[in-house]
Amino acid sequence: MCYGRGTAVKNIRFVIITGQSGAGKSQAVHSFEDLGYFCIDNLPPVLISKFAEVAMQSDGKINRIALVSDIRGGDFFPSLHEALQILREETLDYEILFLEADDDVLIRRFKETRRRHPLASLGSITEGIKEERKLLAEIRSQADKIIDTTNLSPQQLKEEITSLYAQGSEEENILITLVAFGFKYGVPLDSDLVFDVRFLPNPHYVENLRPLTGCDEAVKEYIWKWALTHKFFQKLSDMVEFLVPCYIKEGKTHLVISVGCTGGKHRSVAIANELGKVLKGKNYKVIIEYRDISKA
Repeated sequence: MCYGRGTAVKNIRFVIITGQSGAGKSQAVHSFEDLGYFCIDNLPPVLISKFAEVAMQSDGKINRIALVSDIRGGDFFPSLHEALQILREETLDYEILFLEADDDVLIRRFKETRRRHPLASLGSITEGIKEERKLLAEIRSQADKIIDTTNLSPQQLKEEITSLYAQGSEEENILITLVAFGFKYGVPLDSDLVFDVRFLPNPHYVENLRPLTGCDEAVKEYIWKWALTHKFFQKLSDMVEFLVPCYIKEGKTHLVISVGCTGGKHRSVAIANELGKVLKGKNYKVIIEYRDISKA
């Protein structure tokens, strides 16, 4: 949906999330955060245009935005239509994502969480849901995308949002951190995958290599001269190349792969560096950390 008149503001993706209470808007916000959006939950409509102005003046620093505005705004909520009109006048294109679910599912969710429906003061949860549907009817008719979460698990909702609002290719939507570490200093607590390379020949026992690291050519030559290293690395890279798309499909946006040797200075560093080259060659965003490389 494009309402902009004249020259629209480019390079800003502006998503307004609204819909029924209990339909999953909070979960949706978390999904947008994982995609790198700047998110604000329960923003009064009167402030939407103000925030849009800040974004437009940020020189591209704020270029993906997801705002939740719903019935929790109370008396402010009816001004949402006015706020959208201002965005149109400012030629800022926006998208409306509307979340809904069947009444019986909404009732069950409120009972399970023991939360009060925002309009429950009008009567029972059922009456609150009925009244909310009336109040949301107009904005629902303007929605670019309506997601019915009746039969969706939180993970399925995340996958749906990722498919609709992720920018770029799948490879660009996951960050892979490779951590070279030493087992004697402990396994990184945030690891998703841990690979132990202590079985490889150890440069530590070669006197002239001991002061060097896995980033030095002499150490790399020593580690890669063994057939065992090549055989292991082929299996390692095959496994990681297989697993990463599976994690992406599952909705993961940050994957931490830790490679450990005894001290975190030689073998783990060399293997992590080589694995980083493979993953970068597949167009994944990769960060390599040498956690223990400077330790004795």
